[in-house]
Amino acid sequence: MGDVKTAGWFAPQNRKETIAGLLFVLPALIGFVTFVAGPMIATLVISLMKYDLFSAPTFVGLKNFQRMFVDPRLWKAFGNTATFAVFAVLGNVGLGVVLAVLLNRRMPKALQYIYRAAYFFPSLVGLIFVAVLWQFMFQRDIGIINYYLGKIGIGPVSWLSSPQVALISVIILDVWKNVGFAMLIAIAGLQSISTDYYDAARVDGARGWRTFWQITVPLLSPTILFLITMNTIGAFKVFESIVVLTNGGPGDATRSLVMYIYEQGFKSFNMGYASAISLLLLGVIVIITTIQFVLSKRWTFYE
Repeated sequence: MGDVKTAGWFAPQNRKETIAGLLFVLPALIGFVTFVAGPMIATLVISLMKYDLFSAPTFVGLKNFQRMFVDPRLWKAFGNTATFAVFAVLGNVGLGVVLAVLLNRRMPKALQYIYRAAYFFPSLVGLIFVAVLWQFMFQRDIGIINYYLGKIGIGPVSWLSSPQVALISVIILDVWKNVGFAMLIAIAGLQSISTDYYDAARVDGARGWRTFWQITVPLLSPTILFLITMNTIGAFKVFESIVVLTNGGPGDATRSLVMYIYEQGFKSFNMGYASAISLLLLGVIVIITTIQFVLSKRWTFYE
């Protein structure tokens, strides 16, 4: 019986189908090995080395990881990144869901498309261009934001030069840029909810916020989970907007983990230490994503 199965497996027709399947998978496999698995293995190896790009690497074991525990700049960057992630995710997901609910109501189709396009358009523009635009808007003396704040009696705000405000400026930019994408995904989730639920709620006398909290939010929870997960991963990788707006300053007030990795690797040429921090960032993202999926079992509902 085994010989029959073996013969069938290596039959010319089956062999051709197997080869064809492997050829279809091969480009994706090569891409994964080249751009994902290979760099990850290289990062792990380099993290155990002292390597400055100009001389041969020297094995140092776990010294790069030990150094992280006594590096105050690293933990400052980690705190900035965590703070940014919390408020950027809350802003993008929370405001995106609210906008989706508002724009999913009955209104003229043309007006609906105009509103959706207006909110979604910033997410299509390159982040560097957006950051340059907002850098001018955030200027203390000639920025348009301070100009209109002055019209209502609020003094000029040092959006980019104050340690207490600079990170808020980066968060505002991120929410303005990405909330349209969250809104579009949330609208798609809302349109998949059957109107029968809302009809039944009206019969029971439910209106407004009660309908939103007891019907919309539970049935939209899988979409919200997706948005939280994707925005969290993106927030921990924040880099370009900070470089353009504040370059990590003032001091280290807005320096992110990715920016610190870049500086250690390509400015200070501590490739081993930069690789160790990269693995720390990967571990943090994996842990947070796992926690999100575990906790989601309590609040995510599927029809």
